[in-house]
Amino acid sequence: MKSYKKRNNIDHTKFQKLSIQISLNGLSFCILDTVENTITDLQHFQFETVTNPLQLEVEIINILNSHKEIFDQSFQEVTISHINTLSTFVPKPLFSDKNLPDYLKYNNKILPNDYITFDVITNNDMVNVYIPYVNINNLFFDKYGVFTYKHFATILLENIFQLSDNSQETTVYVHVQKGQFEIIVIKNKRLLLYNSFEYVTSEDFIYYVLFSIEQLELNTNELQLYFLGDISKEDILYTVTYTYVRNVSFVDKKHPFTFHESITKPDHHKDFTLLTNF
Repeated sequence: MKSYKKRNNIDHTKFQKLSIQISLNGLSFCILDTVENTITDLQHFQFETVTNPLQLEVEIINILNSHKEIFDQSFQEVTISHINTLSTFVPKPLFSDKNLPDYLKYNNKILPNDYITFDVITNNDMVNVYIPYVNINNLFFDKYGVFTYKHFATILLENIFQLSDNSQETTVYVHVQKGQFEIIVIKNKRLLLYNSFEYVTSEDFIYYVLFSIEQLELNTNELQLYFLGDISKEDILYTVTYTYVRNVSFVDKKHPFTFHESITKPDHHKDFTLLTNF
């Protein structure tokens, strides 16, 4: 881990929180020093050929072994977020933990040995039902013992609900990842739409964005669209979206901590779910 100044002879390793985000496309992590209230490390690893959880486990083991100075430290708390499309949201009044496969089976192919779990959305009346990477959870349990895990869509929605106000205006949020994006539409703190799409080209991307907007009968000249995630103003995805949608901005998330001087501070809309998973 990058070095930083220690004060009052405190062993900061006892007061560190580790946030890890995992998908078939890569692993990202950051470390928060809770004494200094500072992010002391922030890194991303991309996987080019991973197509299943077993290959993912091999890649993660390689990262853990090649960065022992980071991952072999003591952590006060470890949180893992799983990125995949194997999830669905259920209104809490309709939810029963006895019916988990029924919620997923219409949108996802479920195997007999799949482990299904759920997160309760803390600031809305919904439950996220999903399939985590169980082998990855077992890997980190063997390494760290008890830890907390969630589906990344839970973290994404909880934080977007915090950002959204009580206005009657419909707001569209687009969270961009490599080869995948999520579109969230909220009005008056009510979720109108959540969907995830895979894309290869900018044409794929804008087709799905405009299709989603059209299904809700929204006006592209009037709605507000916010980007977050792995995108910048120079990105072709931003350019093509701005061609069709008049009001396009980036989420301006104010973090409650600072970043160590050795780290390039990310834009406020980037690493959104990773940096809010503490």
